[in-house]
Amino acid sequence: MKISFLTIVFAIVALAACSPADVPDSAATEAAAEAPATATLELAENHFHPKGKAPSEHTLKIFEEARANLPFSDRQDFEEWERGFIARREDLKIMADTGNVAWDMERYLFLDEPEKINSVHPSLLRVSELNNNYGLYEVIPGIYQVRGFDLAQITFVKGKTGWIVFDPLTALETSRAAKELLDEHVEVLPVVAVIYSHSHGDHFGGVRGLVSLEDVAAGKVEIIAPRDFMDFAVAENIYAGNAMNRRLFFQYGVLLPANPHGHAGQGLGQNVAAGNVGLIPPTRVVEDAIETFEVDGVEMVFQNTPDTEAPSEMNTYIPSMKTLWMAENVVASVHNIYTLRGAMVRDSLRWSRYINEALYAYGQEAEVMIASHHWPRWGNDRIQEVLKANRDIYAHMNNQVLHYANQGVTINEIQNVYRAPKSLQEGWLTRFYHGSQENNARGVINKYLGHWDANPATLIPLSPRDSAPLYVEMMGGSDKIMARGIELNNSGQYRHAVEILDRLVFAEPENQPAKDLLADAYEQLGYQQENPGLRNAFLAGAFELRSGIPEGSPPDSGGPDMIQAMSTGLFLDFLGIRMDSTKAEDFEFTINLSTPDNGEKYVIELSNATLTNIEGYLANDPDLAITINRSDLEQVMMGTKSFMAQIEDGTAQTEGNLGVLKQLASAMVEFDLFFEILPGTKRPSSVDGMNPFEVGEIHSVHE
Repeated sequence: MKISFLTIVFAIVALAACSPADVPDSAATEAAAEAPATATLELAENHFHPKGKAPSEHTLKIFEEARANLPFSDRQDFEEWERGFIARREDLKIMADTGNVAWDMERYLFLDEPEKINSVHPSLLRVSELNNNYGLYEVIPGIYQVRGFDLAQITFVKGKTGWIVFDPLTALETSRAAKELLDEHVEVLPVVAVIYSHSHGDHFGGVRGLVSLEDVAAGKVEIIAPRDFMDFAVAENIYAGNAMNRRLFFQYGVLLPANPHGHAGQGLGQNVAAGNVGLIPPTRVVEDAIETFEVDGVEMVFQNTPDTEAPSEMNTYIPSMKTLWMAENVVASVHNIYTLRGAMVRDSLRWSRYINEALYAYGQEAEVMIASHHWPRWGNDRIQEVLKANRDIYAHMNNQVLHYANQGVTINEIQNVYRAPKSLQEGWLTRFYHGSQENNARGVINKYLGHWDANPATLIPLSPRDSAPLYVEMMGGSDKIMARGIELNNSGQYRHAVEILDRLVFAEPENQPAKDLLADAYEQLGYQQENPGLRNAFLAGAFELRSGIPEGSPPDSGGPDMIQAMSTGLFLDFLGIRMDSTKAEDFEFTINLSTPDNGEKYVIELSNATLTNIEGYLANDPDLAITINRSDLEQVMMGTKSFMAQIEDGTAQTEGNLGVLKQLASAMVEFDLFFEILPGTKRPSSVDGMNPFEVGEIHSVHE
């Protein structure tokens, strides 16, 4: 089984679509001919795409209103951001051990000159400028952070004998570089403990850049994590992993170059590192709601906060330093209740309650608050102000959305009705830089009421490709829709233009002028967004409509740490997802699977075109019995060796009908990471053949 993180996707797609030269050669010559002649949008200077447009007068007006209505004179975040600066790493690039660039801050230097940029919402531009901090900072004596080496920050707390690390980033190369910077400017000490605050990859994947598995096994290093960490670190995004990865092309803008007209930061940070991802299992798990114990001589109070920003997450308070670590539960942004890549909807009310608990348990005396993104906050008044604002916004989203829902506002309307409290939206504490209020509002309704809006017409809707031709016919055909789309674009009614042009594109996928006009509307909507996920989604849609899905190969990033952490049952579950049931209608069999080195046993059954498994049992009369050590099975899971090869060389022993393996293999489908989302954008698949028991890309993606 291949394990791939968001970081690897960034690296792969950078090869496919990262500069103007990568746009198809014909695009530049066709742009003028295909663009609607009466459209008033001007081609943008220095745009990465030859069809790219500049912000319209309507978009610039939104920017002007933001500058007039938001408190840009409030510089407290910038003062906190600069406080304690020690040194920067001279090289803006951190190379991966495999030779690619793991981290590149040089791509985002354009954000240091915000006065030259007119295609990014001023509020988003502000937080992106703040996220350009790149270096080593002293928080207080004994606590240091290295910021700007990844999407997250890494924190070092001095213990009795060495460094205690909170959240070792995504990749071993970036965490190693952070430790080297600390060694150079503060003190050379070993890492004696690592604390994973939660189960997202950018908070544990770089652990091997700091410690070795041998030192952990020998008891020289303690690894601490919240309850259920291992289950969720591996499993959260497996079952729909391929779909999630394709969708994150839109949320994270991974096809977009870093450019004033493209990717302009991710809100939480600028991007995600593309190095080697690892995972060392915790040696101590915080099981209780609150636990207090010493870590290398430093007393710490751990507060489990499940089902908040991650299903497994915890805050930490250090009494002797009066320092409150809020993990990713409180950062300089409102987070996702619903994340665009797809994930379980989070519990906004529970999130608020955990913040309130931290406020009353620790926030009354804390003098510094740090987190896994952004910058620290100092002073008890400031800490309480930030905690209260975040407590209130998460509770408000839950309560007010349900207030509207109980009056009949549906999941298809709430995004246009819900608004955060004016008192909070007049300041900087709870801006929607990662989660958007529109999609968070829909997420709250989805959590409680599901996707249906209670209108019978939407119970079994036609698919867009089936309904679109009828809409086009009833609107009088493509010429009338194009003419009206141009009018709407020219008048700044971009969402209205999208409403009709989307129908036309679904009805006529090869109508490139229609796709270009829809792309123009998407682009303006993207520029207008304060939220980078929304910006990226619109701009990514425009990119694919103009040029098609860029060519490339899916990432091959099998990692032994992640494979070892994955349960055998999870692997078998995913085989059931990969199996095309229509190809298995005539198959019925039972397989016993035994792994002697860890004592596991499974019954695997195919019946009614469905593959199931159960742990702890063996069938009395199976069609096939397989005995293989779990350590050898991991080669099958990574796709480096097939079951048949292991049977042939004696690694696996079998008894019974080997033909059932061939039947199972014949029903397996290869998931293509580059499947089409927008009509008429698909290029020929570049997915190489996978062995029959390789389960494809498995992604533990952040956020």
